[in-house]
Amino acid sequence: MTTDLDYLTIAEGAARIRSRDLSPVDWTQHLITRIEALNPSLHAFVQVTAEHALDQAGKAGAEIAAGNYRGPLHGVPFALKDIYDTAGIATTGQSKVCAGRVPERDAATVRRLKDAGAVLLGKLTTHEFAYGGPSFDLPGPPARNPWDTDRFTGGSSSGSGAAVASGMVPATMGSCTGGSIRTPAAYCGIAGLKPTAGLVSRAGVLPLSYTLDTCGPMAWTVEDCALMLQALAGYDPEDGQSVERPIPDYRAALTGDIKGLRIGVVRHFWEVDKTTDPAVAAALDAAIGVLGGLGAEVEDVTLSPLDDFAVSQWIIACAEANAIHDDTLRHRPNDYGENFRYRILPGAVLGAVDYVQALRQRRELIHEVETVLKDFDILFTATTPILPPLMADEDLVSILASRGITGAFNITGGPALALCCGFTDDGLPLSMTLGGKAFDDAMVMRVGHAYEGATEWRRRRPNLKGDGP
Repeated sequence: MTTDLDYLTIAEGAARIRSRDLSPVDWTQHLITRIEALNPSLHAFVQVTAEHALDQAGKAGAEIAAGNYRGPLHGVPFALKDIYDTAGIATTGQSKVCAGRVPERDAATVRRLKDAGAVLLGKLTTHEFAYGGPSFDLPGPPARNPWDTDRFTGGSSSGSGAAVASGMVPATMGSCTGGSIRTPAAYCGIAGLKPTAGLVSRAGVLPLSYTLDTCGPMAWTVEDCALMLQALAGYDPEDGQSVERPIPDYRAALTGDIKGLRIGVVRHFWEVDKTTDPAVAAALDAAIGVLGGLGAEVEDVTLSPLDDFAVSQWIIACAEANAIHDDTLRHRPNDYGENFRYRILPGAVLGAVDYVQALRQRRELIHEVETVLKDFDILFTATTPILPPLMADEDLVSILASRGITGAFNITGGPALALCCGFTDDGLPLSMTLGGKAFDDAMVMRVGHAYEGATEWRRRRPNLKGDGP
């Protein structure tokens, strides 16, 4: 039966912990029990660190009781995509290549979350090395979508999306090279933030693309993403992309007021450049109406065709991923899954000219978007133009052939937030994306939070087996 602990957000749980109405141990134990009940059908977790989590929760409770409250993540459970290094706990990237790999150090982001007092519940399913999937020839099965277990979660942060949507954990960490935070956020009906490149450290995270990889939070609400980002953001000399700059109060930026803000709608991404499901298109139009009703000034804008972003993103990601895995692919090709090999091997035949030209085009696209954003506070577009696909329909598809909308914001490097903007008649979630200026993550979340507050979508949860009548 459903209880009041099943779907607590970070903000709700933190308030109860601080007021001593909720024990971190009780919350953690409840979620461990929930994972035991739901994970056999959803496959979101590859490893549950129950004993470790209860120990951390107990220490958090004792610290809070002694008056040493660290902030809104203190005693709050979270989980990690299985590419984040965890000291003494296996990190495998869902690949036979890393079977038995146990890091000696936590990733920088994991250290930051632990320093904030958060409680690690376990490691989450991912596509192999955060690239190809869903796959059925890996050490564990692919995650299933809580809204319809016959459907795909999106990837590669597949377990991260499923775990939050199903209420197994209030917050997770995903990673994003071409949409791997925002696609599962869209298909699973949650909020997912790709922060500005350089804002959150990637040190200690299994790499896919040196240029495009980004680490970020996934949670039920934009507010929870803001609370996570507050702990995660900051300079790290171990990440060459990291930028040293002041970190604002992200939660304080969630004022609910967006009157007078200028929003540029990149309509051609879903109306011209892609074939879009009618339910998605209708939800996007309705969302634009809500933002306008909140006082924002909404105007269509035109960027380069989506294919320009997609080709640049594909060449950079494929070339760099192949460079990372080249030696192991040569000597242990059969230890990789078929889907991963299919996606990465074209990188072996890309030439230096292709790679350099893709980097040059990326610079031009960044300049183009920066120029447009001089006249707008944020950009609005679709997250994905299609509904969550059926798992049975998924096959080997080149990342270039997929031409996702999400990759455009990996190319530009600015923040991009995916959030739920409705449901189909049969209950599948729909999603919109808000993109912003570099390091203006607070503005993107401000608009997203205002939209959530003006709509009813955050009150709807999947109907799960064993989750009530």
